[in-house]
Amino acid sequence: MLSYRHSFHAGNFADLLKHIVLTEILEHLTKKDKPFDYIDTHAGAGLYDLQSDQAEKLGEYSNGIGKLKSQDWPSLARYFSAIQACNPNGGLRFYPGSPLIANHFMRPQDKATLYELHPTDFKLLSKNTRTNRRIKVLNQDSLEGLLSLLPPTSRRALVLMDPSYEIKSDYDQVFKTLKHAHKKFSTGTYALWYPVVERHRIRKLEKLFIMSGIRNIQRFELGLEPDSAEHGMTSSGMIVINPPWTLFNNMNTLLPQLVKAIDEDGEAFFRCDILVPE
Repeated sequence: MLSYRHSFHAGNFADLLKHIVLTEILEHLTKKDKPFDYIDTHAGAGLYDLQSDQAEKLGEYSNGIGKLKSQDWPSLARYFSAIQACNPNGGLRFYPGSPLIANHFMRPQDKATLYELHPTDFKLLSKNTRTNRRIKVLNQDSLEGLLSLLPPTSRRALVLMDPSYEIKSDYDQVFKTLKHAHKKFSTGTYALWYPVVERHRIRKLEKLFIMSGIRNIQRFELGLEPDSAEHGMTSSGMIVINPPWTLFNNMNTLLPQLVKAIDEDGEAFFRCDILVPE
């Protein structure tokens, strides 16, 4: 199924969580001169126009990035610098997806592989990343392709998995792929985004990771309202394997502040916990 288009949801509260976690990991990777690989399994178009008809239709960015002003968030300076790089004339017309955030951090020695199956988004992604020859864009199944890239020659990598979960089997499939990937390359950092639409699916996913034998797994979640079977996605989360040692404390500080920023009716919440210790 290829009906999902992130352009309708770009910059929403789920993107805040995903991209702040992404930024924290990328910042950590760039502290060493050694190269790293960035692998994005569901890359999307890479850049989104918040004034487009698609973005305006739902207006989800207004309760996401629209609630934050860079001057109020010094701890998120690098995140906002990636956004500002996409808006050279100032303001907030364009919002970067994970590929362009990664591109903002990449150095000459780093490289990226981006997967996108949707034909329109694949063309847009290729266009939006064409100036960086260190980025390879592939229009193929990422869950199969990922394993062929591991272990990377750099021996340092961040794998971001951000499927749409249009197909319910995606929950099991991403876990199986991650478990296999970790077996091939156990020292890599893996970040899996998930939506909370049906909480029982997330509980099952958590149990799978807890019972997997994989160590050092953290979970971060940001929600607008309590779980509900009637309101679509009410929260979303990130499961991170082999996180930077700074990530947990930084997110434990940031998440309460983000809850306060996006909360409209007193029901927003966060979770920050360790699923499996080191």
